[in-house]
Amino acid sequence: MAEDPLPHLRRLCTALPETTERLSHGEPTWFVRGKKTFVTYADHHHDDRLGFWCAAPPGAQEALVAAEPRRFFRPPYVGHRGWLGVYLDVPVDWAEIAELVTDAYRLVAPKTLVNLLDDL
Repeated sequence: MAEDPLPHLRRLCTALPETTERLSHGEPTWFVRGKKTFVTYADHHHDDRLGFWCAAPPGAQEALVAAEPRRFFRPPYVGHRGWLGVYLDVPVDWAEIAELVTDAYRLVAPKTLVNLLDDL
């Protein structure tokens, strides 16, 4: 992998309204209003693959993992809640990643903040 994906992922997450970042379980993690997690960077869990975990709509995890297991996975700890794991040590489509991050934000953020996205 030629480039560290963390700065790019960080830019996508912090561009969303009232997002904060802090370490959680040793990894950069992004929160809405400092409380609700919507994305967690993952570079040390289980199989030493680089990726991130994000909130996902019902059924998305199963569909994406089944369709593209080289790019998506069921993450530990939060996979049972439908969260999606996304590998970053493969060729990355940053437009798609931006959509996944924004969808994760929409699932976690209060409606007042989601409405701000719709106004942009």
